Amino acid sequence: MALTVAVLAAANPVLHRTTAPYRLLTAVLVCVVLLGVLRWAGGGPADAGLAPHTLARGARWALTLIALVAAVYLAAALLPATRPLFEDRRYDRMDGADVLVRALVLVPVGTVLLEETAFRGVLYGLLRRSRGAAWATGVSSVLFGLWHVLPSLHLATAKPALTAVLGDSWLGAAAAVVGAVLFTTAAGVLFCALRRRSDSLLAPMGLHWAVNAFGYVFGFLLR
Repeated sequence: MALTVAVLAAANPVLHRTTAPYRLLTAVLVCVVLLGVLRWAGGGPADAGLAPHTLARGARWALTLIALVAAVYLAAALLPATRPLFEDRRYDRMDGADVLVRALVLVPVGTVLLEETAFRGVLYGLLRRSRGAAWATGVSSVLFGLWHVLPSLHLATAKPALTAVLGDSWLGAAAAVVGAVLFTTAAGVLFCALRRRSDSLLAPMGLHWAVNAFGYVFGFLLR
């Protein structure tokens, strides 16, 4: 556990402050290292949610969740009351190719593969072996929330909907960070429930990718 957390702590600033090629390479290397740590601790593919006999079931869960997220996002994009939630000033500097690269490369490899392998795979597997599912869910989800401190530092100014509520002061920025940590901690609990229910890492991977990737696509289209 200590080694896994140390690797993630070292990787966090690299992943959130480097350009795409280095970020992708770092994400893949960290996944390999963490799976090696799990194996060194006596774990196997089942502990990481990657047992071969559970992959088909996990894939069915993933496809169902992707379709559900797409439907929810489409409904939110069509409703005037929820459409402003997609506004993000970061999209002003993007074109269609940038969005596709983010949705099809950066999100699945640089975000989903790494975070699900780390938090719902290795961390969850190690903790469940020693402490049970409840401890595995709680600890991995809190760490998942803290993982998002760096990427949420400028969230209050990037999202107009948040700026209108929190303002652009340091206090508003701090509130946005706390909110992001709490939100992603809650998301971690949901992802762990999917991991446990499906017995596969593919289920939370599918939901995680859909939420992030469709967020980019709809946000860009609704600029």
